[in-house]
Amino acid sequence: MIDPAPLTPTTCLAAVLTPTAADGSTDLDVARRYFASVMDDGVDGLAVAVHTGRGDRLDIEARSTLISRAREVSGQVVTAVWSGDDPVWPAEAEGAGATALLIAPGYPDDPGVEAQRLDRIAEASALPLIAFDLYLRPYDDVTREAVLAHPAVRAFKSARMHDAIASQSGIRAAQRHGVPVLTGEDRMFVPSLMWGATGALVGIGAAATAVTVRALSAFRAGDGIVAASRALDSLAEATFRPPFDGYVQRMAWIAAAEGRIPAEFAHDPARPAQLSDDERDGVVRAAARAMRGLPLH
Repeated sequence: MIDPAPLTPTTCLAAVLTPTAADGSTDLDVARRYFASVMDDGVDGLAVAVHTGRGDRLDIEARSTLISRAREVSGQVVTAVWSGDDPVWPAEAEGAGATALLIAPGYPDDPGVEAQRLDRIAEASALPLIAFDLYLRPYDDVTREAVLAHPAVRAFKSARMHDAIASQSGIRAAQRHGVPVLTGEDRMFVPSLMWGATGALVGIGAAATAVTVRALSAFRAGDGIVAASRALDSLAEATFRPPFDGYVQRMAWIAAAEGRIPAEFAHDPARPAQLSDDERDGVVRAAARAMRGLPLH
């Protein structure tokens, strides 16, 4: 296991896939090689068994083994705590090697109950918490304030998909509380950096990873940002679109085309029924163009 690395305001984390076969099985060696390939492309760490990895569908043992494999190649491994999780999970995650916990909303409209939930999670584990403002179940304004004020919350991930106003509001709220923002805005990546995000935790980094790394590096350097942003936006346009939850399968197609995972492990167990295989070739071509720094159109 690699020595743990701290969560920092400028970290770049790829929310990785869980390589899965059509029968729902996984292969830990396949997962480790895939995790290593993502790290080789320049991210600072991995987010394992989060939304991109369908962590809410995995049991504690499966999540723990994925975390352990990820820690073999990365000192920074974030994992998610979901609303229905067993109370022992935060401690189990820490024992498996997680270095921070991404907290999916449990009671997004009840600030008192959500704060108490964070208390319990913080008591169960000494790990820093990352608040997760997820487009599927976002916090209301009052609950978000309570979450950002919690002493165990060390970062805020905005992932509002296409709601720029909500994303800006969340980033501004985090700034008022002095909480660093890790963008989760795959469709608004560079704009969210302009709004105040200082790091990233994104599913678009699960494959064609260099596109994300280049965009973040270009923004920080103030050089080449237009081309890098256009390439990333083109990749996001091809992958994060209706049905939006189909992005996991689309990223898996790209990962398989890149040789990161075998094709037989490029299946999303929660793939939307309306997502057609006819999309695959176009998605893969878009990723290849983005890797070359070219826009989609």
